[in-house]
Amino acid sequence: MTDPSKNQMMFDKIDLHLIRVLNTVLTERSVSRAAIRLGMYQPAVSASLKRLRELAGDPILVRSGAGMVPTDAGLRMIEPSASILRAAGMLFSDAKGFDPGTADATFRIAASDYLDPLFLPQLVAQIKTQAPRCHIDIQPLSPDSDYRSHLAQGQVDIVIGNWSSPPDDLHMGRLFGDEVVCLVAKDHPAVRKKWDAANPTSWLEAEHIAPTATHPGAKGIIDEHLAKLGLSRNITVRCPHFGLMPSMVASSLLVMTTGRQYCERFAGLLPVKILPCPIEFPRMMYYQLWHERTHASAAAKWLRDHVKSVANALRKQ
Repeated sequence: MTDPSKNQMMFDKIDLHLIRVLNTVLTERSVSRAAIRLGMYQPAVSASLKRLRELAGDPILVRSGAGMVPTDAGLRMIEPSASILRAAGMLFSDAKGFDPGTADATFRIAASDYLDPLFLPQLVAQIKTQAPRCHIDIQPLSPDSDYRSHLAQGQVDIVIGNWSSPPDDLHMGRLFGDEVVCLVAKDHPAVRKKWDAANPTSWLEAEHIAPTATHPGAKGIIDEHLAKLGLSRNITVRCPHFGLMPSMVASSLLVMTTGRQYCERFAGLLPVKILPCPIEFPRMMYYQLWHERTHASAAAKWLRDHVKSVANALRKQ
């Protein structure tokens, strides 16, 4: 049985600086590189590593060829030490306000790949220009992601995507609405002979490409709306990577149905053409969602403002 008093004595010997040295040495896998990143002399880092090894009862970092690698115990320390540093960084940051020029925060963004392909590159560029010391962790957002739990637990700061009915248990900011159109190859028969809005059978029977279903029977926004109308389209290709679909369309007779803003990014890059959809769809609505946990955070508000700014700028292009 572990003696609580011994644990307390060990914890009393650990300060935040020691945790920072631990995380930096483990991620850099080099005492010299860690010293540069920490702004310390190498002997001081080596001395701290020696203390850490004594506390852990483990080498933590060992030689492997010309470099160094973490031990199993060291590997298990990487994420907990990073978590401690993140928590410490947030402890008083909002009380002092958020200064992007000096802040050392990590922004965690979950985003749908249905977004305008320029959105994330421009957001990252804007953040890194104004907050150069901040880190950005972009995570995929699939329709089956438990983003509510990730937001509540702090694994994600904001979620960006499109929903026909956004959840009402989270804070929400509307980014933009987009017209639903069709993307086809330039030599697709529909370019010469337009689809008939009065009789959309030829469009429904054409070969369609759609995102991979998250589970058998699952429908996306397009197919949900068609189902409400008592219609279904002929999906012959499903792809889990939305960004690859325009290239597949360009060299086939496939039809891709999605937002105009997304399609326009490929119109000048690929031999494709944007056509009106013969069936009227509601506009695709894009939002950013966040939890009450970060609603009052100055850093999170700064991030949300920049997400909105990038969305507005892209909408005007």
